[in-house]
Amino acid sequence: MKMRTLLKIALTGVAAVCIAGVGVLSAGTAVQDVIKMENKAYAKHEKGIVEFSHKKHVVEYKAGCGECHHDEKGQPLTSLKEGDNVKNCIECHSKTEKKPKGKLSKADKLAFHHEAIHDNCQGCHKDYNKKNNTKAAPTTCKECHPKK
Repeated sequence: MKMRTLLKIALTGVAAVCIAGVGVLSAGTAVQDVIKMENKAYAKHEKGIVEFSHKKHVVEYKAGCGECHHDEKGQPLTSLKEGDNVKNCIECHSKTEKKPKGKLSKADKLAFHHEAIHDNCQGCHKDYNKKNNTKAAPTTCKECHPKK
């Protein structure tokens, strides 16, 4: 084989490895358009798993990152941008069992994953509906949870 052909093959191989490497690196920080809210908290979930449209909320509804993502004090993470690493909700809101009956403080209630998710989503949707005098943003179980 000629030296020129070997050089072309070697350069093509290097380019392919570089392109594949960039794809792998960027895949770790890419945000999916639709996020299926499925994790260990929902192993025995009675309703269908919510499919959250991240793209729709950011692009169409102009929701800022801090409207969902917050720090340990509940303060919005306003400096986030697409591709930044963020914790999954369940890392902090880690209780997955049913919330006990009776009165709990807001902080104790939000330790339960499903309570934190519902509080965040429903609260935002209710505020949106009130502000815009509409019922467009879903606030009931069946509007977000598909039938199983």
